[in-house]
Amino acid sequence: MTHRRLGIWTAALLLTAVSAVVGCRLVGTDGITPVPQLLAFLPWLLAPAGLGVALALLTRWWPGALWAVVVLGLLAWFIAPYGEGGEPDGRVLASLEVLTSNVEFGQATDALVAAVRREAPDVVFVQECEYGCSATLRQTLAGEYPYRRSVEGFGSAGSVILSRFPLKAAPGIPATMGMPGAVADVRGHAVRLQLAHPMPPLPSQLDQWRGELRKLRDFADSVGPEPTVLAGDFNASQDHAAFRAILDTGLRDAARLAGSDRTPTWPARTAPVIGAQIDHVLVSKDFSAGDARFLDLADTDHRALLVDLALHRRPG
Repeated sequence: MTHRRLGIWTAALLLTAVSAVVGCRLVGTDGITPVPQLLAFLPWLLAPAGLGVALALLTRWWPGALWAVVVLGLLAWFIAPYGEGGEPDGRVLASLEVLTSNVEFGQATDALVAAVRREAPDVVFVQECEYGCSATLRQTLAGEYPYRRSVEGFGSAGSVILSRFPLKAAPGIPATMGMPGAVADVRGHAVRLQLAHPMPPLPSQLDQWRGELRKLRDFADSVGPEPTVLAGDFNASQDHAAFRAILDTGLRDAARLAGSDRTPTWPARTAPVIGAQIDHVLVSKDFSAGDARFLDLADTDHRALLVDLALHRRPG
C-alpha cells in the first residue's frame, strides 16, 4: 500500500507540473516563471507525462491514467507545426540565401567568417556582435559583402546585417539589444530586412522579453504588402504565445516551410538531441523556402540557420 501511495503521489506531482505548462499553452499565455522557460522545451515534457502514465497504470490509479492521457494528447497536438504553410502562386522573381547567427558576445566571429565564406549566403544577420566582432566582419568580409547596417555595442548589444545586395536605410526597432533594419534591392525588388534580438525570458526580465517581442509583432503587422525578412535570435519558440502573435500577422517561419520546424538551435551543446528552436527566419507570403540547414559553429551556444528563399510575384 505504501508503494502504491508513493507511486500515485509521484504521478500526481509529475502531471500537475506538466499540466501547468500545457494549460498555459492551451489558453495562449506564457505565464510566469518557470512556465516561459519550460514552454521552450514543450516537446520534451512528453517524458515526465509518459512517466506519469506508467505510474498511474502500475498503481491502477485510473483517474490519473485518464488525466495523463489527456495531457499527452494535448502535448501531441501542440507539437504539430504552427502557422501557415504552402507555396506562393506567383512565378519566382529572385532567389536568395539568408543566414542568421548569434555569435555569443563575439566569441564565434572567426567561426562565422569561415562559415560565411564556405556557404556564401546573400544576406547575413549577426547577433551579439560586439565592437571587435563588427570590426572583424568589416575587415574580412567587406569585399564579399559591401553593404551593411549595424547597431554598435558592447557584449550582446551589437548586431550587424551584411548583404551582397545594395541596402537603403530603414528604421530599426529600439530595444535593449541592437535590432537594425534595412531595405535590400534584391535584383530590382525591394525587400525589407529586419534583425530580431529581444531579451531572453530570464525571471527578472519577463516584462522586457514580452515587450520587445510585442515590438517585433507590431513591426510585422505594419509592413503591409512589402516583401519582408525578419530574422535573428528571437529567444522564443512556437510554443510561446508572444512568438505565435508574430506569426499571426501573416509572417511564416522558413524552417517550418522547409520541414524543419522543431530542429533545435539552442543550446548548441545539446542540440540536435535536445533543445529549442529559438533562432528563426520569418518571411512574408511572397517567399517560399526550399531548404533549411543548421550549422554548428565553435564558441557559441547557438546553431546558425541557413535558408534558401525564393521571392515570388504576388498574384494580381
